[in-house]
Order: sequence, then structure tokens, then C-alpha cells
Amino acid sequence: MGMSSMVGQNGRRAVERARTRARDPRRQLAALGPLQQLRAGRLPRRVAQLLLGLALYGASIAFMVRGVLGNMPWDVLHQGIARHVPLSLGTIIVAASVLVLLLWIPLRQQPGLGTVANALLVGFAADATLWLVAPGEGWLERGALMAGGVVLNGVASAMYIGAQLGPGPRDGLMTGVARRTGWSLRVVRTGIEVTVIALGWLLGGVVGLGTVLYAVAIGPLTQTLLPWFTVDLSGPDAREAR
Repeated sequence: MGMSSMVGQNGRRAVERARTRARDPRRQLAALGPLQQLRAGRLPRRVAQLLLGLALYGASIAFMVRGVLGNMPWDVLHQGIARHVPLSLGTIIVAASVLVLLLWIPLRQQPGLGTVANALLVGFAADATLWLVAPGEGWLERGALMAGGVVLNGVASAMYIGAQLGPGPRDGLMTGVARRTGWSLRVVRTGIEVTVIALGWLLGGVVGLGTVLYAVAIGPLTQTLLPWFTVDLSGPDAREAR
């Protein structure tokens, strides 16, 4: 058997394993309230995964900023604000997260441990990575930072969502608006992200190829990776929590 045939077979097997894992009911996200999330079992594993995922999420933001080829939608706004106030990008991310959480009140959204951790930690992780990583020099290095940021963000999103400890502030805003208005999540997400991109661009945030690549790739990437990181909550303690 030739090398190309072996590679092809291995690739098909990997795809089939991923599909099987995605269909596994134990790898589906559970509909749990904030207290149920804490009682659902495997909490140390889930908290560790949550914190690592949030740290990687902050790092992915910094990678795209250092690539200077376009930021994620919300970070276009964060960066635009940072150009006009004497605060770090990470501090603005934290402040914006807290303000977004205030919008949860009229939407009657309930934050979980992961929601609060997301609001407080992602910005600090972004600042730490910005301190460690220099801006990219040349198209190749900048492109690698941009692509690495998108992929890393997909991994980080799957990790913190799969920990099943509550959505991030911006995710909860989108789902809350969709629930209250009856509009589709796609329409709500598109409307919010177009708005923050436009505002951020007017303030001086960087919009570019990275912004488009993120918009196109992050959904399929996160959906593909999510079954691998969704913590199995099918044990007895999880059933009791429900």
C-alpha cells in the first residue's frame, strides 16, 4: 500500500471517529442552570478546562492583534476604544464584558461560573500574551499569527464551552436577544457583530483579512472540536442535578 493511500485511509478514519464522537449523547451540551452546572459532577476537571480555555482565548486575541491583519469582531471595537483611552486592550475587554453582563439583566439571562470567569480572565490573558509576543514582521509571520489566532480561538472556544459552566458574556447576549425577540441566532449574531465592527472601525480598530477569516471559519471549527472537549456529565451526580 502506498504512502498516499495510507494517509487517505487514516484521514477517513479520523473523520469517522470525529462524527461518531459528535453523535455520542454523552458529548452533547446539557441544559443546566447555574447551580446545576456546579452540581453536575467532574467539577475539578471542568474548572481546569475552563480556565485553560479562557487563557488560550485571551492568547488567541493577542495573536490576531499582533498579526495586524484584522481582529475578531468584538476586538475591532476593543482596539478602537483603546486608541482613545489610556487603558490596555485587556482592561477594555474586561470593562466591556462587565457592561455586556449588565445587559443580561433585562434579558433575564443567568450567568454561571464560566460567565464570570470569562469576563474577568480573558482580558488579562490577552494583555499577558501581548507583552510576550512581538508584532509580526513581514507577511509570512503576520499571516501565521493571524491563522494561529483563529485556530487557537476555535480550540479555546470548544474548551470553555465544553466545560459546561456557562456561556461567555457576549455569547449570552446573543442568545438572550434571540430568545426575547424570536429572531434567529444567526440574524442576531450577524447584527451585533456588524455593529461592533462598524463602531470599532470608526474608532480606529483594525478590520481586514483576519476579521473575514474568523467570521467564516470559527463556527465550523468550534463545532468540529466541541465534541472532543465536551465533558461527559452522564454520571449519577449529573442526572440528580437535573
